[in-house]
Amino acid sequence: MGARNRSARRLLTGLVLLAAVAGLAWIAFAPKPVAVEGAPAVRGPLEVTVDQEAEVRVHDRYVVAAPVAGKLVRVALHDGDAVQAGDIVATLEPAPLDARAREEAVARLDAARALVREAEQNVAHAAADLEQAKRERARVEKLVAERFVSPEAAEKAQTAEATAIAALAAARARVAASASEARVAAAALLALPSAEGRSGRLVNLVAPVSGRVFRVLEKSERTVSAGTSVMTIGDPARFEIVADVLSTDAVKIKPGAPVRLEEWGGDRPLEARVRLVEPYAFTKISALGVEEQRVNVVMDPVDPLGPLGDGYRVEARIIVWSADPVLKVPGSALFRAKGGWRVFVVAGDRARSRPVEVGERNPFEAEIRAGLAEGEKVIKYPGTEVTDGVRVVLR
Repeated sequence: MGARNRSARRLLTGLVLLAAVAGLAWIAFAPKPVAVEGAPAVRGPLEVTVDQEAEVRVHDRYVVAAPVAGKLVRVALHDGDAVQAGDIVATLEPAPLDARAREEAVARLDAARALVREAEQNVAHAAADLEQAKRERARVEKLVAERFVSPEAAEKAQTAEATAIAALAAARARVAASASEARVAAAALLALPSAEGRSGRLVNLVAPVSGRVFRVLEKSERTVSAGTSVMTIGDPARFEIVADVLSTDAVKIKPGAPVRLEEWGGDRPLEARVRLVEPYAFTKISALGVEEQRVNVVMDPVDPLGPLGDGYRVEARIIVWSADPVLKVPGSALFRAKGGWRVFVVAGDRARSRPVEVGERNPFEAEIRAGLAEGEKVIKYPGTEVTDGVRVVLR
């Protein structure tokens, strides 16, 4: 009896030692869990934007040029000086006109007068568009009050009216500018040769609009040819922002889309709104030497631009889609497999591959339409060591 008890004890001790050795071997050789970074699926706002470097430019820029060849008198104005429409900004002593030059001057005068008539017709057209926009805005506001259409329709109608007002102001400014060009063209006919072979008359170059001198291109007294640019003038109170975007991005942008202007030097973004997506594209060579088709997107500032001036650089973030709230995860959690989008979900201490339906995306986040529940944790930046069923530990 005692011998059997001793044998049983030895067997039990051996089994315990064997189990301990097996446990230690498993601990030593078992695969270690993969350290991963997790993030929960949350509900919140999501925006899809087109981000592009943009430039501030004056809405209407006017170039004052010499109408005829002659000697330019030294210009007294400096960059930034204020001028009023009709002010004399430069003086030119024309060279005597021969028969051919006189015919050319007459032709330029006829062309300038034709431009005046065209600008006047554009004013009439813009005024009619403004009246139509006012009537449309009144109708939409009435429908919004009666809850037949959404408030967004009223915002679009108000934007259309504001755009029509700006277009009318621009058309009137073009009438003033073309009339000034016609006066300059008429002044060219004053340079008739005298007996001494000199015109004896001075041609005054006047400011076509009220504003400021942006740049004096010809400062010193010298002989210039017809058409030489002397200075540029514009209204610093009317600026616009222009960005050239890829044509594949331009098709997503609609007039009226909100814009945030960032990295302009201030402590907060400035608001703007898309006015125009130009209907034509142009070829541009990228920094890597690749030909790209790009399209200019023109935006009107909503907030005052403050110290920003003509040619200043900004970062334009054009919002093409937004929603709040949506279920979203970090974009780095998504990967393609089995013909669709998938994520790794942390279930206990295991990673589980799961298919998901992805909606809108931006460079940082993605909308999840199906496949995940709010609060479930997904693995950010899953590497090749993360597979379905592998043990994981969150960093």
